[in-house]
Amino acid sequence: MWKRIHSNRDPRDTLYSEIHKEFAAYFLIAGNAGKRLAAAYPKFLFGCMILLMAMSLVLSFTVFRHPEKTNMTATQKVNPVADGFDQIIQVTGNIRETIRLKKLVDSLTAKKLLTVRDSTLLDSALDRLSRINKKARAKN
Repeated sequence: MWKRIHSNRDPRDTLYSEIHKEFAAYFLIAGNAGKRLAAAYPKFLFGCMILLMAMSLVLSFTVFRHPEKTNMTATQKVNPVADGFDQIIQVTGNIRETIRLKKLVDSLTAKKLLTVRDSTLLDSALDRLSRINKKARAKN
């Protein structure tokens, strides 16, 4: 078992009182020097104090200003059921459009000779199919 240690210290002894006992002479010298300086140059110290407050005011409104973040992220309500249904509806729409475009491409490629309108239609259908395919790959 642990052995109990009995401390016989005076409860009035604190860290502050011990530091004060040790360095009281130095604190007294610094206090007296401060009083003499304030008594000798009161207007100068007052001017320095006003100058420092003015500098603090200027710096707080210029250099140390932290602008608020403009790109705040908006919290969205998360509803997994609605999100799931939205994804199902979107995928279903993409599949329907893919089937429609595939039929269009098959009918146009079956022709022997394409008109300008047919070739433009074929080009736009193939472009749309590639965009749908890229979207599907990006989500996975």
